[in-house]
Amino acid sequence: MYDFKIAIIGAGVVGLSCAYYLSNFFQDIVVFEKNESYGLETSSRNSEVIHSGIYYPENTKKAKFCVRGRRLLYNFCERYGINHAKVGKLILAINDSEEKELIKLYEQGMKNDVEGLEVIDIVGIRRLESNARGRLAIYSKETGIIDSHGLMKRLYLLSKDKGVLFAFKGEVKKIIKSEMGYQIFTSKEESINSKYIINAGGLYSDRIAQMMGINIDEAGYRLSYHKGDYFYYSKPSLVKRLVYPIPHRDLKGLGIHITVDLGGRMKLGPDVYEVSSIDYGVDPEKRDMFYEKATLLLDGIDRNALFPDMSGIRPKLKGEGIRDFIVNEESDKGLRGVINLIGIESPGLTSSLAIGEYVTNILRELDN
Repeated sequence: MYDFKIAIIGAGVVGLSCAYYLSNFFQDIVVFEKNESYGLETSSRNSEVIHSGIYYPENTKKAKFCVRGRRLLYNFCERYGINHAKVGKLILAINDSEEKELIKLYEQGMKNDVEGLEVIDIVGIRRLESNARGRLAIYSKETGIIDSHGLMKRLYLLSKDKGVLFAFKGEVKKIIKSEMGYQIFTSKEESINSKYIINAGGLYSDRIAQMMGINIDEAGYRLSYHKGDYFYYSKPSLVKRLVYPIPHRDLKGLGIHITVDLGGRMKLGPDVYEVSSIDYGVDPEKRDMFYEKATLLLDGIDRNALFPDMSGIRPKLKGEGIRDFIVNEESDKGLRGVINLIGIESPGLTSSLAIGEYVTNILRELDN
């Protein structure tokens, strides 16, 4: 007999979303989290942006989950009083070649069923944001910002109310397939048996998959760490909306952009660079680089008002081109009832509720 029907590994926003949705249909759910609380890594170290879904190739999981997740997220925030604001976003083109890329991006958004997109000229740009530069822009009315901590707290409390057990400081060390499902060993020198496993391990999700005997290189599951730093602006914000450049090729990053938080503070970032280990320090010597990038988008920035803020690390799948989210039930690998969620980087926060809903539908069908 198994101890739990479902074991979720990882209590970031995606793991919490899975717990919330699954708890509406299943009992005996446990969530293992190696940290002392939920959401202490990638889920709380980002721009807290609710993305529209414009960036991602048509019919990819990123495109579908982002659009669906955004709609679910706004409804969830209204229902449960989560602090958020639909502030809108400008994506700016500053020269001829960028104008062509901007039109392609707009067309991608149309293919992805993203509502509220409009291409505007310099007059329209200045009407919305008097300090914004650029000759042409996409105005995304559905883009917003959210209190990610408030979201995660609500998901956590709703899951607990439905009987979900959270095992904090319970790092998963070993997983063995058994007749009853899967035996999971943790850092607390104990083990449990679970019929199903949801691997929402974030930065460590490829290692969790490897524990279950998956060759992560052959499967395309190996992760690399990409760090992004932020600077904040100590003076009053120069914008009311989010202001973004044209994204990097292959979506390696969205470029250093300008955001506002729910308190009205303006932030710059993140940049993107690969790292071999986890370190959340921010180099103050980067100020000049951030300033130079930001002045391509915005007039009136005071270089001396920029100060190091936070950093985040995203789990990016290795490989060429744009890699999609991995959301796979692994019966074809001999691991029935294991669902791997790997490479859940941006737009992971926006997509979180859609992923939880999708995973729940998979398990409901599997459990019949």
